[in-house]
Amino acid sequence: MSSNPKPHSYYHRTPIQIRFNDIDQLSHVTNSVYQQYFDLGKLKYFNEVLQEKMNWEVEGLVLASITIDYLIPIRMWDSVEVLCKVYEIGNKSLKMRQEIYNNTTGEIDAVSRAVMVCFSNAAGKSIPIPPRWRELILSFEKDLQL
Repeated sequence: MSSNPKPHSYYHRTPIQIRFNDIDQLSHVTNSVYQQYFDLGKLKYFNEVLQEKMNWEVEGLVLASITIDYLIPIRMWDSVEVLCKVYEIGNKSLKMRQEIYNNTTGEIDAVSRAVMVCFSNAAGKSIPIPPRWRELILSFEKDLQL
């Protein structure tokens, strides 16, 4: 699958509450807060799709790479949500694309692409993605192909 999914192929959405302290002196969400929004989306995605809370000591995901494209400023009273999609799964890593979709304007305000590695903190090293995770993600992401 391409790294640029169509909007209708996002099966997971996380509504975001914009807080007053997210706003900078230019009256829009400051760029460092976008990463917090993407992190909230990731956490909710994995909790819901994997149907468990990760035991970070035994098996979790660590961020290996991330990029964010800031497209349109988010304002205080906008209604936004984070769209999440795993679009590639390897042996020990996966790739996720996220968008901040603005329900107020109908536009995509930012796009994030991340590579995450499955990691055992107890072992101190990367580990293969657990088969149960792989199966649940593949089942959830109806259009994901290996």
